[in-house]
Amino acid sequence: MSQFDNVSVSKKANVYFDGRCVSHAITLANGEKKTVGVIFPSTLTFNTAAAEVMEIISGRCRVLQKDASEWQEYGAGQEFHVPANSSFQIETLELVDYVCHFA
Repeated sequence: MSQFDNVSVSKKANVYFDGRCVSHAITLANGEKKTVGVIFPSTLTFNTAAAEVMEIISGRCRVLQKDASEWQEYGAGQEFHVPANSSFQIETLELVDYVCHFA
């Protein structure tokens, strides 16, 4: 799906890591919450409270999940899952557009 219809969008941006990650929260008509955003080329560490699915819309990145020993590469059309109460490192090799789906 290339768009979300009938959503509520937070006007205030979520800005993390000195502007290297910027997103907006959206709420679908059924109450599901997501964020849509971009991560500029960088290496960042994110902590999760809820389980997440990170969908890569465009760009390329490498991800190292907490307790993993090897980085995994992801590109447009791919996704990775992050458990609740965990963390992951992400190295964006170019600008990454993403949607974060919360479980």
